[in-house]
Amino acid sequence: MSEINSPPVPAELVSAAVRASEKLGKDVADVPLIAIAEEAGVSRSTLLRRVGGSRQALDEAVRASGVDPGGQRPVRERAVEAAGVLISRQGLAAVTLEAVAASAGCSVHSLYAAFGGRDELLRAVFERYSPILDLEAALSVPEEDLAARVHRIYRLMGETFSQEPRVLPAILADVFARPEGPASDLLVRLFFPRMLAELGGWLAGEVAAGRIRDLPVPMLIQQMFGPVAVHFMLRPALGRVEGVEFPGAEEVGAVFADSFLRAVATDPGGGEPTRRE
Repeated sequence: MSEINSPPVPAELVSAAVRASEKLGKDVADVPLIAIAEEAGVSRSTLLRRVGGSRQALDEAVRASGVDPGGQRPVRERAVEAAGVLISRQGLAAVTLEAVAASAGCSVHSLYAAFGGRDELLRAVFERYSPILDLEAALSVPEEDLAARVHRIYRLMGETFSQEPRVLPAILADVFARPEGPASDLLVRLFFPRMLAELGGWLAGEVAAGRIRDLPVPMLIQQMFGPVAVHFMLRPALGRVEGVEFPGAEEVGAVFADSFLRAVATDPGGGEPTRRE
């Protein structure tokens, strides 16, 4: 299996994994990441970012603490993780079932048993490394005002774009380079319909309520995602330019959230949360 470089896993996340394991009566390795994230009081994307994008790093940290995390992780988890690393390092075209099987330490037959084919594998990868699940969860909970929700969404996007492996930036880079290529097809089939249903539905409701200007929903979604996506895609390269310094991901998200509110909100200052200095 390909080695995945990860930062040290915080002790509080190790403790949360052990507590979640005890509550569910399962080995740590069998506890879903979302359950560990809930126990730690963070989003799933934040948990992944803090463990370097690797479930393996978390399980190894649990083992180092003196707790056996359990047997080998399921093929499904190993395959999704391996495919994510391949996309980040080599692009979507590198994700063949043969390459994923070799990286995940399993057989191609086991991948067919777990996913049924490459499309379902890519769907699982996208759900794990894109903000879609966290966005759906955020939009399902009543929010106190427009500004608070917008800032929450931008924090989620910042976390997603910053986490390793950099799956979403790699896929978007492929889309920009080849608008009619396989990455674009992937987004059209797996992401855009859900985005229109969830985020688009919420934006349409805000327009109907008079809190957002009456603009086409697809353009509102582009206005929300476009600038922050370009920033995080170019950030690694521009960060090497002498004299160019960017603030942290959280502050960047707040800046883009404020810009979006000024552009589309009918009352841009109404209820806007104060950003931390």
